[in-house]
Amino acid sequence: MEVSKGLLDWMGIKTREKTELGDFQTPAILASQVCDLLVRLKISPAAVVEPTCGTGAFLQASEAAFPNCDLFLGFDINPKHVEAARSQAKRAKVRQANFFAENWPKTLKELSEPILAIGNPPWVTNSALGSFNGSNLPSKSNFQRFNGLDAITGKSNFDISEWMLTRLLEWLSGRAAVLAMLCKTTVARKVLRHAWKNNLQVEKSSAYGISALDHFGASADACLLVTVLKPGAHSRECDAFATLKSSQPDTTFGLRNDRLVADVDSLGAYERLCGTSPLKWRSGIKHDCSRVMELRPAAKPGLYRNGLGETVKLEETFLFPMLKSSDLSKGSAPSRYMLVTQTAIGEDTARIARKAPLTWRYLESHSDALDARSSAIYRNRPRYSVFGVGNYSFAPWKVAISGFYKHLEFRTVAPVNGRPVVLDDTCYFLPCENEGEAEYLKDLLNSETARGFFRSFIFWDAKRPITASLLASLDIGLLAEERYGTIEPKRLKTRQPELAL
Repeated sequence: MEVSKGLLDWMGIKTREKTELGDFQTPAILASQVCDLLVRLKISPAAVVEPTCGTGAFLQASEAAFPNCDLFLGFDINPKHVEAARSQAKRAKVRQANFFAENWPKTLKELSEPILAIGNPPWVTNSALGSFNGSNLPSKSNFQRFNGLDAITGKSNFDISEWMLTRLLEWLSGRAAVLAMLCKTTVARKVLRHAWKNNLQVEKSSAYGISALDHFGASADACLLVTVLKPGAHSRECDAFATLKSSQPDTTFGLRNDRLVADVDSLGAYERLCGTSPLKWRSGIKHDCSRVMELRPAAKPGLYRNGLGETVKLEETFLFPMLKSSDLSKGSAPSRYMLVTQTAIGEDTARIARKAPLTWRYLESHSDALDARSSAIYRNRPRYSVFGVGNYSFAPWKVAISGFYKHLEFRTVAPVNGRPVVLDDTCYFLPCENEGEAEYLKDLLNSETARGFFRSFIFWDAKRPITASLLASLDIGLLAEERYGTIEPKRLKTRQPELAL
């Protein structure tokens, strides 16, 4: 792999850190299994190219699998890897090169078709390498085209392999070619989504599960992505196989109405419900300093214990009972409080000093930790700001779900001792003004129809399987009309409560 030991050796990073940063050399047996599969798929290249060849396992396996191939090319940034690859792959032409400096359109244009681009690009994100001041990175650009907050809150962070595979497909589009690459399963989906949305000339795609733990000692969902390109082709689906030896796909995912669908076959029964929710889904409050901002009640009233082990006395004014994702998933009652410094984004926090002097002194005493929060969302904001807060955060009732846990279970969240319960930023919710409204919406969302709709879209191996955009894609109004014969406007039009602190 190109961002591999060469770069990391030059930066003096230890072996354990190399593994964490994505340098997973492909075992010879896995390379052979991949090439055997390609032969079974009747892929017969005229040229094989491995852009990040490492020590040459894929080049060597390709030479054995495709004896009639005319040309084998390998590239790697590490001179020691280049030397090792040359000794393993006798027919291959291997040279030292930086993937991000190579003129790939020119290199690929000179190859005879069909072309096979094969390999195992680095399993590392741009921010991970950037944190080590690595120079072997793509030029900085929001190539995923995220807008606004998505571009500054982490969604613009991407795997280096995502960038590389996306570019390879763009360069190969319009040619008779096959891309066969090992990568994280989430990366494979992002790469295909980009290809489909940008009308790259893809004839068919398949993803074959591999055990990253067995082959690389890495805990990640991984696969072999095989994408066949053909001039004029425009496939929008990918068959997902459990293993390299599977003969039938478990599911087929694809692009429908500009959305990535986990199971295109099951979506058909629910596609009529695709639309826009008449209710706005919200995420919980983000503070990025749990040891200071989350507290548990101590033995005496008015006393609280924070994550630093300190017992402090605070006013109740800015403290709210809270639930985390794990609490929602288990159906637990609130056992802690969140210190919520604002009722709206950008609200002046200096008022806390007047309304709750003990709370203000507490914040001041932990100003170093709060000021050190690295997210860009806190820049140019009042000191001690939180994010994802509004009047909706303080709705007396909520219907909520965790974004992290791998099951669909919507729960009602009731006030505690007259105080609204707030949620952390890994949860999503609909604000409700009364219990009847909350129960009504919970029943709708937990119906088998709603769950079937969501399952059609959810990739359960994703870091956050459930998202606000997924939830918002269900037309709750239409679902209510089908289920009850009529829409009840008062229950589907929640008023945001006013809260003055």
